[in-house]
Amino acid sequence: MNHFSSLMSFLRDRKTFLTEVEKEIGLDRKIVSMLVCSASFIALYGLVIGASSHWLQAISSAIKLPGLYLITLLVCLPSLYIFEVVTGSQRNFRQYLVLLLATTSVISVMLLAFVPVVLFFLLSVNDYEFFKLLNVVIFTLTGVIGVQFFYQSMKSLHSHSQDTDKSRNLKVVQAWLFLYGFVGSQLGWSLRPFFGTPGKDFALFRPLESNFYVHIFKTLTHALGLN
Repeated sequence: MNHFSSLMSFLRDRKTFLTEVEKEIGLDRKIVSMLVCSASFIALYGLVIGASSHWLQAISSAIKLPGLYLITLLVCLPSLYIFEVVTGSQRNFRQYLVLLLATTSVISVMLLAFVPVVLFFLLSVNDYEFFKLLNVVIFTLTGVIGVQFFYQSMKSLHSHSQDTDKSRNLKVVQAWLFLYGFVGSQLGWSLRPFFGTPGKDFALFRPLESNFYVHIFKTLTHALGLN
């Protein structure tokens, strides 16, 4: 099975992909292909950002970064399924799993595309705060693109369904996407470090303190010389 070819087919013809998901065509094959590709691409990105610190950090980030996206998916998938069932959806659990894996795959392909850019700055700029903020921007951008894909996919599926209140159902999806983003960002904070910290020994995890949003605010103010 050529997993990469399956992924590229999905990216090139999303309308056919959504039709097949709605008709439950080849769901198991899609799950395996997207899981393999997304985990591999995200692991490569993790390897590159971890290489800014230590070879152990590179290996750790190559493992933890795919874990971040997949654990977020597993944590949020049940709530999505229940919300949709309560609002009248007839789709099954595997269909939602495929849609979320497709979202993760879109994000992973975007991250893969940014690998040369990140590698360039890794080799040419010796500034930890800048490198960290650069990657936060990349993670945010790719996440927004992935979420937009998921929302448009759900919108398309709802438009062809027999749901009587499509507007209400889409509002449920929007609320769930907020939950998905919040869980993902906080989980990323819990699984840190992904970059390592200059002057500190390698650590698989750091003690929990504050939260992701406070840390980014402090990093941004430090980078701008505001503190």
